[in-house]
Amino acid sequence: MSMNDTPSGERIHIGFYGRRNAGKSSLVNAVTGQDLAVVSDVRGTTTDPVRKAMELLPLGPVVIIDTPGFDDEGALGELRIRKTRQELNRTDIAILVVDILEGMGEADRQLLGLFAAKEIPYLVVYNKADLAGGYGTDAAPAAEKPEDAPAPLYVSTLTGEGIAQLKERMAALVKSGDGRRLVGDLVSPGQTVILVVPIDKAAPKGRLILPQQQTIRDLLDAGAGALVVRETELSAALAAMREKPAMVITDSQVFGRVSKEVPAGVPLTSFSILMARYKGLLDEAVKGAAALDGLKDGDTVLIAEGCTHHRQCGDIGTVKIPKWLEEFTGKKLQIKTCSGMEFPEDLSPYALVIHCGGCMLSEREMRARVRAAVDQGVPITNYGTMIARVHGILHRSLEPFPALAALVEDR
Repeated sequence: MSMNDTPSGERIHIGFYGRRNAGKSSLVNAVTGQDLAVVSDVRGTTTDPVRKAMELLPLGPVVIIDTPGFDDEGALGELRIRKTRQELNRTDIAILVVDILEGMGEADRQLLGLFAAKEIPYLVVYNKADLAGGYGTDAAPAAEKPEDAPAPLYVSTLTGEGIAQLKERMAALVKSGDGRRLVGDLVSPGQTVILVVPIDKAAPKGRLILPQQQTIRDLLDAGAGALVVRETELSAALAAMREKPAMVITDSQVFGRVSKEVPAGVPLTSFSILMARYKGLLDEAVKGAAALDGLKDGDTVLIAEGCTHHRQCGDIGTVKIPKWLEEFTGKKLQIKTCSGMEFPEDLSPYALVIHCGGCMLSEREMRARVRAAVDQGVPITNYGTMIARVHGILHRSLEPFPALAALVEDR
């Protein structure tokens, strides 16, 4: 996989924030060396967040986010500010752009508070420094600089001064190797893992879905082997192996069938459960699965997906999961769905949130969604965990994670 093929969820998200006409869009263009954002002297030219996936040296694969002014006004302005706040949940590095001639305003200080509250690494950049007669620490009043703020930078998008230093400072904020693994830490070199991959009309023609691709790559990085079969060939594959596989990983939709064919003593889990661990959701997902037992007639369940796709007959989010929920609970439930970047800020109407594995979301955004549910007291689980629960195999599907498996019993 080249850097151009890097999924959005694996890219560094860099957001440019500030007031209207501070020069955010101009700075985006200067940093990227491309005309990604529309630039105008008219205040509020950027009306919606603009995202662009690209390669940016020395950082590598990134998503650049240009946001509307945080001091926008009126009803539409409030909506734009709300969109900007939502972008913070997917921002790994924040750049606060301040017009050096105007200095830092209340909106800028509010943004600094949000960066701190969400623990987002950030830089403060004073733009238009060429109009202030030079560069350096004298260009902005010392009183504007919070005590714990990083040293500000002074740049000019007109002359290009300070842009190279800004990119180096941005690169310095990137964590090198956070140690997260999808599955490679669960196997040893030389072991073989069976991957069960159904091929149906919803599967992308000629390719595997992202979690399957990433699992294969992580196994190869760990020096392990991957034997990929459909559910219809699983029994034959197991019988042909001289040694038991180190693990069987299945698509959640065939969890029930696969669990009956995988012998005891062979750890079994799903791509969705592995992805939930990778994105920081699994612990809460296991706790949230217990809420299935307490659902009542009339309760509303939110089914959330991190991507958008064409719905087909038998769609997992809108057809299969609601059916399994009704069969498991015996209750008449209200089902609501959301997909892509939209995720409700107010989760109080819901008795439970069931989220996809989140392969298209960054770890930061997934954790933000989990935190929103936890803070509002709404249980949250994910597809793989929920499906294992309704099929009575949740404990078994968590065997690779003994501490979590000890929290549940299959029924």
